[in-house]
Amino acid sequence: MNIGFSISKQFSLGLALLLFGGCASQPEKTPLSSQTVRTPSLQPAPSQIRQANPDLRPLSSVGEYRATSISGDYAGYPKLQQFINSMVQKHGFDRNYLNGLFSQAKRKQWTLDYLTKSDQSLHGKPGKGSWSRYRAKFLDARHIDTGVRFWQKHQNALKRASQQYGVPAEYILGIMAVETTFGSYVGNHRVIDALTTLAFDYQRRGDYFRSELEHFLVMSRSEHLDPSKPIGSFAGAMGLGQFMPSSFLEWAVDFNGDGRRDLWDPEDSIGSVANYFAKHGWKSGQPVVSGIQGNISTANTLEPGLDHVYSLQHLTQAGLAPSIECHCNDEQLRLLWLRHNDVDEYKIGFSNFYVITRYNQSTHYAMAVHELAQAIKNAFSRANKG
Repeated sequence: MNIGFSISKQFSLGLALLLFGGCASQPEKTPLSSQTVRTPSLQPAPSQIRQANPDLRPLSSVGEYRATSISGDYAGYPKLQQFINSMVQKHGFDRNYLNGLFSQAKRKQWTLDYLTKSDQSLHGKPGKGSWSRYRAKFLDARHIDTGVRFWQKHQNALKRASQQYGVPAEYILGIMAVETTFGSYVGNHRVIDALTTLAFDYQRRGDYFRSELEHFLVMSRSEHLDPSKPIGSFAGAMGLGQFMPSSFLEWAVDFNGDGRRDLWDPEDSIGSVANYFAKHGWKSGQPVVSGIQGNISTANTLEPGLDHVYSLQHLTQAGLAPSIECHCNDEQLRLLWLRHNDVDEYKIGFSNFYVITRYNQSTHYAMAVHELAQAIKNAFSRANKG
């Protein structure tokens, strides 16, 4: 279940906030890699693992891993030994199995160097033109045209997800467009390497990544996967929608009914993204973003951003109002500040906009998802008329 930066890598589901804490600069996110990575085929899981709390069931782990002690890059790590003790006691994993698995884990020095550099640069307010630059990375023909083709190919699954979860197809597509361009760029890091590196060598967020590593091992066992096989982002996000392991366990669904949750499968990804939105409060049929009308100069006296909430009455008293008709007297509204190359722009974000930011806590990210959703929807409609 992430913001991203101006390099060819990405991570997701609010992960940047967890890594670096909130920041006003809203760092930019770019696609994972120019290399298309094909994930290994996933083995079907027995139907009983679909039940609640699969980690408590006596399932066997997949993979021929056995060692009496840890060798390799992670030999001699006391915190890893403590982690293994916890996995044995809490989840019933075999100690020698985990010793053998972690003996194969590789330390990703590139990731550590990159995150150290990023930690030092995330300060200050968004600069002039920051939204224009960010927007240009996603609002292009490649993302839109690929979105139309994906919609045409999977329109039955998208229609079913929209009906079941109340989330419009275009917003499901908007997430997949920004995250991985519909699976074109799902990452090229083994998840076990990414999470082990960040769990035991990235001090700032080590607790968080140890938790994600725990969830990943539980997920791998419950889904009957070899934990050395899944490929994802440098921070361990997986599949077309870039779910972190904790998000997988809580919100991923078996949408194609084959008895397993496979986030590299388009149908399961469609259902999982829709379920994520629904569980985070998506309001079916309600707006996402509006322009603003009234005395725009007064917007400068209000605090923009996701952390500042306004009622419609508050905005009206300030001389501002949504430019569309809405039934939002009880809504928590947010003032969005978008810095273009030429002029600054203000918009109003409704509750559904905030739901998008639960995927990634960034105004820029959520606006890119929104605008791509609308662009793909319009292009799909034109293609169907043709």
